[in-house]
Amino acid sequence: MARCKKEFERANYGGLSNKIDISKIDLEKEKEKITDLPGLIEYAHTVGGALIKPEDKGKIKGQAMSAMQDQTTRQFDQIFGQMKTLLDQANQLKKRVEISERIYQSEMGFSPVIGQHYHLYARDNGTDFLSMIAPFEWGRSKKWSAYIGSVKLLSDHTWELLAEDD
Repeated sequence: MARCKKEFERANYGGLSNKIDISKIDLEKEKEKITDLPGLIEYAHTVGGALIKPEDKGKIKGQAMSAMQDQTTRQFDQIFGQMKTLLDQANQLKKRVEISERIYQSEMGFSPVIGQHYHLYARDNGTDFLSMIAPFEWGRSKKWSAYIGSVKLLSDHTWELLAEDD
């Protein structure tokens, strides 16, 4: 029976005895592991306690900076896209004003109707005139030296320059 007990101890404890040698324990060092406020120590104070790892603050700040820069870059790109759209609209409006001023200074032998297409021409003497006749409809009796373009009267009484094919 004693022999079985020794074999059991050797199998379960690797041949080590259960006795603790107190003389080998550094009591001062063990006191450092004890605290009245266990929530303030940097490691788990019980076997089932959560693993507490110190965070790399540089890594956290670096990731936050990267995320912030990515987000602000996206927002700047969105704002620049909106600015480009506004600039395009402003340029189109400027172009409409320029062509409208030119048409209102030109010779017009009729009262234009909103939404209708007309054609703007220049004469040899440098004056412009607005006509209902398209460039291909003139035949041999054309009274113009340059075709400027087709235009459409909009409801705000500005003129939109259309493609020359219209």
